[in-house]
Amino acid sequence: MSRIVIIGGHGRIALRLAARLTGQGHAVTALFRNPAHHDAVAATGATPVAFDIEHADVDAIARQLAGHDAVVWSAGAGGGNPARTYAVDRDAAIRSMDAAAQAGVRRYVMVSYLGAGPDHGVPEGDGFFAYAQAKAAADAHLRASALDWTILGPGLLTDTPGSGRVADARNGADTRTPTARDTVAHVAQAVLDTPGTIGRTLDFVDGDVPVEAFVADAVQPATGNHR
Repeated sequence: MSRIVIIGGHGRIALRLAARLTGQGHAVTALFRNPAHHDAVAATGATPVAFDIEHADVDAIARQLAGHDAVVWSAGAGGGNPARTYAVDRDAAIRSMDAAAQAGVRRYVMVSYLGAGPDHGVPEGDGFFAYAQAKAAADAHLRASALDWTILGPGLLTDTPGSGRVADARNGADTRTPTARDTVAHVAQAVLDTPGTIGRTLDFVDGDVPVEAFVADAVQPATGNHR
């Protein structure tokens, strides 16, 4: 049994992931901003902790992460306010990485998106620009850290039921290809169970390959296609 902390614990991916992990017998702590979400988080079997990640410093975050075996970042500002997007998706995310290192929690899984990076191509006037910039900075900080990281790059998120199957999107899949949140949670669960995914970015969309087979392929020696 592992002790896993999910940051952004009331998110639609996070709730699905918490239920999967607790169903496996893992001990899950879910951090979320709004105390009103306590019961919804508790229903997943996770331990709910109201905690404002946006305004917490590294020391405060480290205290929340201490004693866990892995961290999953699944938080987000939700768009619409560029200043808050940078505050959560970039600055708080980076502080959480530094806090994980400080707390001695080496395993860190980041939920990002397909196409994230400095070459994201989103024009500055686009409403998605701040999020793209924030995720590019956060992902870069994680890759440069000494943490045992894995970054997930799903396509356009949907609430359709997950099929348990994906397509490898490393070779230029359309970033707006649908990807069920159920499936993202499934992939996150699988990489937590697969140490060989450390140091890998897994880009995927809904498809025909079983999640476990996709994750198993990701542990094979890199051929130049892995980011």
